[in-house]
Amino acid sequence: MFHSRIAIVIAGFLLGGCMLTDTLDPVPESALNERDKKLIQSAAYLKHKPSTDWQRHSVDYKGKEKPGTVIVDTEQKFLYLVLENGKAYRYGVTVGEEGLNWKGTAKVGRKAEWPQWVPTVDILKRIPDLPKHVAPGPHNPMGARALYLHQGNKDTLFRIHGTNQPEYIGWAISSGCIRMLNEDVIDLYNRVPVGATVVVI
Repeated sequence: MFHSRIAIVIAGFLLGGCMLTDTLDPVPESALNERDKKLIQSAAYLKHKPSTDWQRHSVDYKGKEKPGTVIVDTEQKFLYLVLENGKAYRYGVTVGEEGLNWKGTAKVGRKAEWPQWVPTVDILKRIPDLPKHVAPGPHNPMGARALYLHQGNKDTLFRIHGTNQPEYIGWAISSGCIRMLNEDVIDLYNRVPVGATVVVI
């Protein structure tokens, strides 16, 4: 708990606006549709939940970013969604391992519910035993939702998506994509439209 509080303070300085005040505000079950509930309840990882520090919080936000902006702090492993009235939602995330992080500004180019997963050529070079395709479902590494990050008309190949490994929220182990709890990414998906700005620092 002590280390997580330090992380919150540091993240506040880095983002120029997220203050110490934070309130645990987990995503309500009502945010999930019936298909979501059924698939999530059938997941083999159901009992694996991160600590409350990594669940959704409501925090004060005094930065200059417009409401609707998504900010990912890869060092502190938090994703922020800027809201109205000086507030933001903060979610715990899994980020890319060293050397695989992507940083910059992008737009949400498209969104998908329970997406399929097709590993990139680079991922297959590093991990050749992976399947070439995984159908949608709770076993899928993309989880319940995916936001595809584009720069201009070009797909960056980086995504914000759910996960089938919630025990690694707060870690740096992915191939560069930003992973969220399935409940959290569903909430983010419902709040963020195509065209929204995403800043990864």
